[in-house]
Amino acid sequence: MKMTLNIVKKTLIITTLLITFAYSPLFSQGRAGYVDLTYAAEHSVNAVTYIKTEFVQKNSLWDDFFSGSFWENFFGTAPSMYPLQAAGSGVLVSPDGYILTNNHVVEDAVKVTITLYDKREYAGTVVGTDPKSDLALIKIDEVNLPYLQFANSDSVRLGEWVLAVGNPLSLHTTVTAGIISAKARQLTLSRNKNTEESYIQTDAAINPGNSGGALVNAQGKLVGINSAIASGDGYFTGYSFAIPSNIAQKVYHDLRDYGKMQKAYLGLSMIEINAEVAREYNLSEIKGIYVASVEEKGAAIQNGLQEGDVILSIENMPVNSFAEVLGVLNTKSPGDKVRVKYLRDGMEKTQTITLLNENGTTDIVKD
Repeated sequence: MKMTLNIVKKTLIITTLLITFAYSPLFSQGRAGYVDLTYAAEHSVNAVTYIKTEFVQKNSLWDDFFSGSFWENFFGTAPSMYPLQAAGSGVLVSPDGYILTNNHVVEDAVKVTITLYDKREYAGTVVGTDPKSDLALIKIDEVNLPYLQFANSDSVRLGEWVLAVGNPLSLHTTVTAGIISAKARQLTLSRNKNTEESYIQTDAAINPGNSGGALVNAQGKLVGINSAIASGDGYFTGYSFAIPSNIAQKVYHDLRDYGKMQKAYLGLSMIEINAEVAREYNLSEIKGIYVASVEEKGAAIQNGLQEGDVILSIENMPVNSFAEVLGVLNTKSPGDKVRVKYLRDGMEKTQTITLLNENGTTDIVKD
C-alpha cells in the first residue's frame, strides 16, 4: 500500500511538472503544444510608446497663390504653411529614455510628443535619423523606464509566433499575433527601385499607426521594428514587414554614439543567381551571389575578391539574394572583419575581409 502511494505521488509530481512546462513561455517555441503569449504581451506593452508629431505642410494652392516675390512685395511676407498632426509608435530600448521608431514617423516633424503606457507625457528630441533603414532615434528626459531587450533576429524561425505591439488607427496599445512568414525580404519601391533593407515578413496585423512599434517573440524580446504594409489601400491584408532587431540595434548604437549611421560596404556589384544567370556565366549550381564587378579601392578588391567570383556565405550565413547580403552587412561597421566563402573556377575559398565606409576608409563618418 505504501509503495502504491509513493507511485501515485511521483506520478502527480511528474504530471504537474509537465503541465507547468507545457504552459510556460519557453514551451511556446517548441515543436508543438499550447503557445502562451500572455507574458510577451504584458511585458511589451509597457515599453511601447505613442508618438504624436506636428509638422507643417504646404499644398499646391499654397504654391500657386502664396509663393514667390509677388505676394511678398505687396504684403511683406508670405502666409504661414498650415500645421498637420500625425501619429505612430515607438519602442523604449533603454531605461534612460531612448526610443526607436520609423524615420517616416518623425520625418520633418517640428514637434514630437511621447506618451507612455501609463499615460505620462514627454517632449521628445530626435537624436538622429537613417532614412535608408527607415529608422530614427528619439530621446526623452526620464530614467528607470521599462524597455525591451533585443533578441537575435538571425535566430527567428519560419512559423515562430510573434506579437505586433503598437497604436494602430488611433487605438492606443493594441496587440496582434501572427507568425514569421519569411525572412530577408527586400521590398520594391516605385520605378522598380528596391529598398536598402532586409525585412522580416509576418502575418500579424499591422495598420497605420503601428509604424515604429514592436515585433516581439514569445519571451517578450524585440525581434523587429514594424515598418511597412503590403497592400493596395494602405491597410492590412495579410502581409506586414519589420526591420530585424539586429539591424535596429546597430542603428540605435550608431545614432546614439555618432548621430549618423556608420555603414559598412564590401565594394562590389552583385547579381542574384537564377537559372538564366547560371547558364549565361556557365555556373554549375544555382546558389550564391555572382560578383559582377569590384570597385577600384573597395574592401573586396583589397582583400582578393575578383569579378566572376560567386559568394556563398558571409559570416557563415548563406547568401542567395541581395536581401540576405544586406541583412549581414547592415549589422556591421567599417573596420569590422567578416569571413567570406566564395567559389572561383569551381574551387571553394575563404577570405577575411575588412569592411570599409562609403569613403573607402574605416574612419568615423561625420556630417
